Amino acid sequence: MTSSEIEMPGEVKSDPAALMASLQLMPSPVPNPEIKYTKIFINNEWQDSVSGKVFPVYNPATGEQICEVQEADKADVDKAVQAARLTFSLGSVWRRMDASERGRLLSKLADLVERDSVYLATIESLNSGKPFLPTLFVDLQGTIKTLRYFAGYADKIHGTSIPMDGQYLTFTRYEPIGVCGQIIPWNFPLMMTAWKLGPALACGNTVVLKPAEQTPLTCLYMAALSKEAGFPPGVINILPGFGPTAGAAIASHMGIDKVAFTGSTEVGKMIQEAAGKSNLKRVTLELGGKNPNIIFADADLDVAVEEAHQGVFFNAGQCCTAGSRIFVEEPIYEEFVRRSVERAKRRKVGSPFNPTTEQGPQVSREQQNCVLEFIQSGISEGAKLECGGKALGVKGFFIEPTVFSNVMDDMRIAREEIFGPVQQIMKFKTIEEVIERANNTDYGLVAAVFTNDINKAITISTAMQAGTVWINCFNALSTQCPFGGYKMSGNGRELGENGLREYSEVKTITMKMPVKNS
Repeated sequence: MTSSEIEMPGEVKSDPAALMASLQLMPSPVPNPEIKYTKIFINNEWQDSVSGKVFPVYNPATGEQICEVQEADKADVDKAVQAARLTFSLGSVWRRMDASERGRLLSKLADLVERDSVYLATIESLNSGKPFLPTLFVDLQGTIKTLRYFAGYADKIHGTSIPMDGQYLTFTRYEPIGVCGQIIPWNFPLMMTAWKLGPALACGNTVVLKPAEQTPLTCLYMAALSKEAGFPPGVINILPGFGPTAGAAIASHMGIDKVAFTGSTEVGKMIQEAAGKSNLKRVTLELGGKNPNIIFADADLDVAVEEAHQGVFFNAGQCCTAGSRIFVEEPIYEEFVRRSVERAKRRKVGSPFNPTTEQGPQVSREQQNCVLEFIQSGISEGAKLECGGKALGVKGFFIEPTVFSNVMDDMRIAREEIFGPVQQIMKFKTIEEVIERANNTDYGLVAAVFTNDINKAITISTAMQAGTVWINCFNALSTQCPFGGYKMSGNGRELGENGLREYSEVKTITMKMPVKNS
């Protein structure tokens, strides 16, 4: 499902009266939702942290504290790894379970998420600042679809027979890696939980997962649902905590066989280093992006402007896929800028629980200040601030939708990942030029091209050094399609059949035969 085509029941009308009537049919968030789970989840039990420490969790739309959550650190990671290793031991209930039964448990978990989707969307919006309706129709649907996709794959992971030379019978077998440490970010807490749990559990691994300290609440609720679904103790362990303590303990733990991380490139480097210095655990990394979006003069301009807008501003710009380097062909540059500014000025920023809100707050005061500092650097380096550029409101961590034109490739806003609602629009003349400039980055997560010329589309898509390229669309992500980056955007792939390979070891078994027959 794409960010720009949110699938809501019925048609949302454009005139105010029809819009309000349409919104009456939409699901409503749970009023004053109870926060049910704030402890550490190990071995299917809720536990206090060994240290006794807790940390506050905030509502970014108001800046007010929601609750306190138990803070896991190294001692709690040790307990979780011990539980996960015991559950993964030979002869355990989990290891002897039929693959089809693992799939049934994942499918049951998806059903429970669907049952509680309005509550989960409410908590996700409260804790992360995401607008409620997009959260319900994008994030929750993505979570459910991911779990069901990998549930269906659980009993379809199989090896092959190999016609080896000599009198041998040879075949391969895909086996689970073991205990998987998983560290997820704050921008898509529920979906990232499903992206990590789905393939790991389908393959038969056990998991020690750390949600981001900013947004642990829905992940903890998912832990409760996993117990209700019937997963044996020790299969899923959820440890809220901080990166330098709990995250570092996971990355360097000798009892963890594989670590998967989604987050910044800076932290990804530290995790890969820790994995290498410990037990050389398997590593997959889905990291940052500074993604090019190339608009040719022959493109449908209305579509290109809206897709480019959504490609940057969706989720308040807090997306690794954000198309923040927009290259526009010279003949349409001024018109593209004009329309983009008009669209940004129309973007509705406000409470996540207002059904007309398009953009909520940044996740934290720290993130808001970081984005505002990037905006100031753009002004200082000579880019033209077309609109926005300031904090919005007296409460919460909001930022105006911001558009820069006349951006040069060497400016900081054109080189570094901003992770905020800031659109940079640059000009190009030739296809050769834009290919070189688009690829001139340390990142390689996604790219996009808008054109009605099939030759240009194929030339650009094959030339881009990126794991995903979209043609005449943006953020068209799906559970069935592998996702990951080139260069410093990460290692390995998530989702699709490729995502299963990251959680499996391939074993070759060869047996001597007295007689060989073809």
